[in-house]
Amino acid sequence: MAQWTSAMGATQLARLLNSQQERPAGPGARRPPAYRALADGVRLLVLEGRVPVAARLPAERELALALSVSRTTVAAAYETLRTEGFLESRRGAGSWTAVPAGNPLPARGLEPLPPEALGSVIDLGTAALPAPEPWLTRAVQGALEELPPYAHTHGDYPAGLPALRSMIAERYTARGIPTMPEQIMVTTGAMGAIDAICHLFGGRGERIAVESPSYANILQLMREAGARLVPVAMAEGLTGWDLDRWRQVLREAAPRIAYVVADFHNPTGALADEDQRRRLVEAARSAGTVLVVDETMSELYLEPGPEMPRRVCGFDPAGSTVITVGSASKAFWAGMRIGWVRAAPDVIRSLVAARAYADLGTPVLEQLAVNWLFSTGGWEQAVQLRRNQARDNRDALIAAVRRELPTWEFEVPQGGLTLWVRTGGLSGSRIAEAGERVGVRVPSGPRFGVDGAFEGYVRLPFTVAGAVAEEAAARLAAAARLVETGTPLTGDSPRTFVA
Repeated sequence: MAQWTSAMGATQLARLLNSQQERPAGPGARRPPAYRALADGVRLLVLEGRVPVAARLPAERELALALSVSRTTVAAAYETLRTEGFLESRRGAGSWTAVPAGNPLPARGLEPLPPEALGSVIDLGTAALPAPEPWLTRAVQGALEELPPYAHTHGDYPAGLPALRSMIAERYTARGIPTMPEQIMVTTGAMGAIDAICHLFGGRGERIAVESPSYANILQLMREAGARLVPVAMAEGLTGWDLDRWRQVLREAAPRIAYVVADFHNPTGALADEDQRRRLVEAARSAGTVLVVDETMSELYLEPGPEMPRRVCGFDPAGSTVITVGSASKAFWAGMRIGWVRAAPDVIRSLVAARAYADLGTPVLEQLAVNWLFSTGGWEQAVQLRRNQARDNRDALIAAVRRELPTWEFEVPQGGLTLWVRTGGLSGSRIAEAGERVGVRVPSGPRFGVDGAFEGYVRLPFTVAGAVAEEAAARLAAAARLVETGTPLTGDSPRTFVA
């Protein structure tokens, strides 16, 4: 019986392999044989999760034709992959991808590094900072004081605690966007909010328009929900959206929903201006598309200057076109898994009804902690602390990267937690793999794209500073040298680094 669970066509695999662009080899660089380069390319796709484990690969003749190489080259590449444990074969059943013993399964996203690995690996995979103390401790203490009355209830609040729903509604109203508590549902983080929205509006096979690039974990969530992703390229630099492209996609593809990050976009850091926000809402309304706006980065502006643009939902106050998602996880702490949805009351009722078959509700104690922060002014002070820390980290990381990797290109965002970096013509996937060898963990560009896009990029978060930022840049430079010279990605484990 065959042990493969999915199939990869020759044309599809060739397209993914051809997306792995690298700069031409320089003097002294060792270009690997064609079969070795092909084997390395397939192995990288498996390790990136872009080719699933247990996926049946095309026959040698089919792939050779799609790649315009000899069948001998493909046969040698497949044999190399079998020897390394990345391919299994059986006569009559074909060949399918595998992961050798001792290697982790591809994660599709990039989960936080286990605590036991922090001494030897610098983690640039997760855009999250430590908690802004003493505000976490104070919030939990305040929540415990408010807990007793709730402890005498069943503790099940599918729409969220009434006090927190009212507080969130008041915060929108204070920004000039009148909001009722009935327009708010509290969720388990922004991911929980978007998962609920996708299941309500974006059933299997539905089109969802997404920015290109976009937040990796959301893209994967949508893929696993069975959505058909329609990428819409961002404008050049940090200028936000390309409205002509958006209007074209909304008109021609007619997506059921569209997912966007207007404020300090993840991963590029772009900030959409008010005119772009107004015009995108108008285009979505005309197309009948529900616009899902992720505001998780909206309070992380890092530079003094003019006021932030009006929230996107301010151009659709009734919530008939725009559904807004917010969260405490980026602005406060990733361990505070509290998010929320702002939408029309009928949408909120539908989301709450559907929740009975999902997670039932969000932890009461954490809701009370966020409500304490909002009601006491602790939120503003904690977020200001977070801004200061992110700004210092950003500046330290940028200085280190410019010194160690002068050919890498990027624009400095005015807010958010991420830097989107063009890697001087090198493959971001190969840099990520080499980084694991030299002790720095970094996500490659294709994680943030659709169908292998952005191979020439990596994302760097503002999570390290000082000596750690300098060491991280030095290790990235070492990884880049391994890729540029064609050095086999094997060797000793990274040395321990203590900040």
